[in-house]
Amino acid sequence: MNVVFRCDPALRETLPRPLPALQALPDWLREMPGAAFSELHGREVRTVKQCPPFVDAMRHGFVMRLPCDVSVAEGRFSWNWDLPPLAGETQPRSPLSFHAPAQAAGSPFTAGEGHALIKFNSFWTIELEPGYSLFATHPVNRADLPFRTLTGLVDSDRFHAVGVLFPAVWTDADFAGVLPAGTPVAQCFPVSRAPLTMTFEDMTPEHIDAYDDVANALHATPGVYRRVYRDRRPSSDK
Repeated sequence: MNVVFRCDPALRETLPRPLPALQALPDWLREMPGAAFSELHGREVRTVKQCPPFVDAMRHGFVMRLPCDVSVAEGRFSWNWDLPPLAGETQPRSPLSFHAPAQAAGSPFTAGEGHALIKFNSFWTIELEPGYSLFATHPVNRADLPFRTLTGLVDSDRFHAVGVLFPAVWTDADFAGVLPAGTPVAQCFPVSRAPLTMTFEDMTPEHIDAYDDVANALHATPGVYRRVYRDRRPSSDK
């Protein structure tokens, strides 16, 4: 799958590029222990750091990043970005903009006091191969971020002349500080638009035996899924 990103020539040297998600893993994942004592079990148990599905989801696809520092104080957003003149007339000139609260009327996204509706502007266009759409969502398992990006699906094989905007709810009304340039604001990956075929069957005796064999192996030995079933992926996140 080839993903083509384009930006204004004036931004080529300074605009943070989209990154493979495996290169944007948070510090807390690297620093957290692989095991921790469980009062419930009375012994050490493996943490999510050793759960391949948890980590692989965070490593999947690519992330779009904030183009400059954004300061937040008392519910106000500000930035000091020395944006050069751009070739196009309609390209955004700010890292983010806002949605009117009425645009989310009847949804749960404005339920919290101080939950502003923002959208992260993108200075990159994204072109996918024919038949694929762009699935964009909040950076996976990133509850530490003070916002929640809403999930969307864009037919980016056809719609790629302009950048995709990423709407989000600012969920941390008490946040005060700087959201640094390069912060992941959306995690994206191509998905096929081919229709699904859903088949329902009874488990045969062979399926039941296989179920028991795998379940017993998973309970008996740590790391069975990683060693036997998980597809090999790049080992480095640098």
